[in-house]
Amino acid sequence: MAEPAAETEGEGAGAAEGGEAPKKKLSGKKLIIIIVPILLLLGGGGAAYFLGYIGPKHQEPVAEAEKVEPPPKTTIYAMPDVLVNLNTPPNSRSAFVKLTSTVEIVEADTTAFEEAMPRIIDTLITYLRELRPDDLRGSAGLTRLREELLVRIKIAAAPARVNDVLFREILVQ
Repeated sequence: MAEPAAETEGEGAGAAEGGEAPKKKLSGKKLIIIIVPILLLLGGGGAAYFLGYIGPKHQEPVAEAEKVEPPPKTTIYAMPDVLVNLNTPPNSRSAFVKLTSTVEIVEADTTAFEEAMPRIIDTLITYLRELRPDDLRGSAGLTRLREELLVRIKIAAAPARVNDVLFREILVQ
């Protein structure tokens, strides 16, 4: 037991002779306890900044908020009735669909829509002839029909802005 005390005295004597105090080294656990929270704070702060929780707020000037344009006025345009035979299997009874509809368009585009009417009617007839009677069954079938007609009418009436297709009558026989 005397030896450890001698080492302690020797270290103290050496330190006193060299004039330097002994340096304390940080253990691995203490180093982790200090560095990990710093990294978490820096990472969390960076994430909060990039997500917009902290930092400069982008405020729009009041003048821009006043410049919001009202939506364009729309009008309802009555489409001509369409009567076509549906796609039925061979050796089966023919099925027909009569479609009466209206289209909601932007009022300023009425002339362009009327000029595109032959192309629109051709598109409707071509599409409807490919449908089977089962495609028009139930509300899901009518919803799909409305979506498909809207897409095709928008393409056919290209410069005119079409908002919606509204059914007035659908007769499948």
